[in-house]
Amino acid sequence: MELNNLTAHELIQKINNKETTPQDIVASLHKRIKEKDAQVKAYVRSDELIDPTHIAGIPVSIKDNICTDGYNTECCSKVLEGFKPPYNATVIEKIKAAGHSFLGLKLNMDEFAFGSSTENSHFGPTHNPWNLNCVPGGSSGGSAASVAADEAIWALGSDTGGSIRQPASFCGIVGLKPTYGRVSRFGLIAFASSLDQIGPLTKDVRDAALLTNIISGHDANDSTSINCAIPDFTKSLINDVHSLKIGIPKEYFVEGLDPEVKKVAEESIEKLKNLGAQFKEVSLPHTEYAVPVYYIIATAEASSNLARFDGVQYGFRADSSNLIEMYKKTRAQGFGEEVKRRILLGTFALSHGYYDAYYLKALKVRTLIKQDFDNVFKDFDCIITPTSPTAAFEIGEKTDDPLKMYLSDIYTISANLAGIPAISLPCGFTKKGLPVGLQVLGKHLDEEMLFRVAYTYEQNTEWHKMKPKL
Repeated sequence: MELNNLTAHELIQKINNKETTPQDIVASLHKRIKEKDAQVKAYVRSDELIDPTHIAGIPVSIKDNICTDGYNTECCSKVLEGFKPPYNATVIEKIKAAGHSFLGLKLNMDEFAFGSSTENSHFGPTHNPWNLNCVPGGSSGGSAASVAADEAIWALGSDTGGSIRQPASFCGIVGLKPTYGRVSRFGLIAFASSLDQIGPLTKDVRDAALLTNIISGHDANDSTSINCAIPDFTKSLINDVHSLKIGIPKEYFVEGLDPEVKKVAEESIEKLKNLGAQFKEVSLPHTEYAVPVYYIIATAEASSNLARFDGVQYGFRADSSNLIEMYKKTRAQGFGEEVKRRILLGTFALSHGYYDAYYLKALKVRTLIKQDFDNVFKDFDCIITPTSPTAAFEIGEKTDDPLKMYLSDIYTISANLAGIPAISLPCGFTKKGLPVGLQVLGKHLDEEMLFRVAYTYEQNTEWHKMKPKL
């Protein structure tokens, strides 16, 4: 088997046994990328392959919104064209400190992480390795597709409303959104600061635990970083769910859920029941408000965060005769349509006369959504749902209907609003051969429970071993 097909923990073992080297691994990845990325388009600027000479450990592939010293970080936007950060994000420094490396190439994404399909990239869409006519999900679609296509060993993405978990589901891999504050956001170019979280996309649950170990921890550079002990998440990889109490929210199994996805999810729940877990229907009554609340809060924060991109200090600058004209032209030419749409929505929600009616009310309902989870977790160890209401859809299918696109994240948004951890893992396929993801949501700072449930399911099924035939 080619080295690029293996998991990180398998490759670590091979390095320890002196059966391979990091340089061999990079060479295998380079070969795969050159052979297949013209089809998948997971990477941007894929001709900029890094010199493998100084690579250490297992190379990690990085989403294009995580700062890397001296390497282009453009959020897949024209407005940041040519921007090379003068520093590394904290997660990059942690990866290096753990003896691993950054592959050098950056992964495709929806521009500024605004999207659920990776169709909004300035570099063009990424394709799903399971069906090249379909989207890989978004906004971390490049991250998910690279791992699924064996063009990466493991990868980092960011999750604001499901942008790790939904593409992980669409591409048949594992994706974790840690508890808000578990992983430093320093060096992550912000979308919505109260929702964003960096997390791993991997080939199996053990790799997700390993990478979470590496990137977690308090950071003085991030005021929202939680200062708490970091457990060894690999110790949570226990093949046992006996007597665990798991909630099934009735609001997630309603009209709008694709029948094939529902069937696969129910079969997965039955599997865990047979392994000894106890299930009971629960209610998260404010779920119906999650999408409108999210798109008010997220766009409001985005309109503030993106105000800095004006052509003055970095990135693209439009030719103009005066300063005000330069601001206008830079933003008009530098931002894509979805970015403009969300800036307008957010600015409207924060404007005089509408702040109380929209933004303030959304913050209050956000608290109610968090309280729903708190109430369920008083009696249950975790919650299980489908990750997405559908499997991957075709490229172009939803681009003309933004609202339909926004509903792709209806099952993932609530975890970001509540700040709780959630993981997606492969649990089956549709009749058309597209992957389906199972989502496990846990209590604040209880990633250990997620890893235990996910690992148990994974060890008793074969879904994670299946590969797309590119």
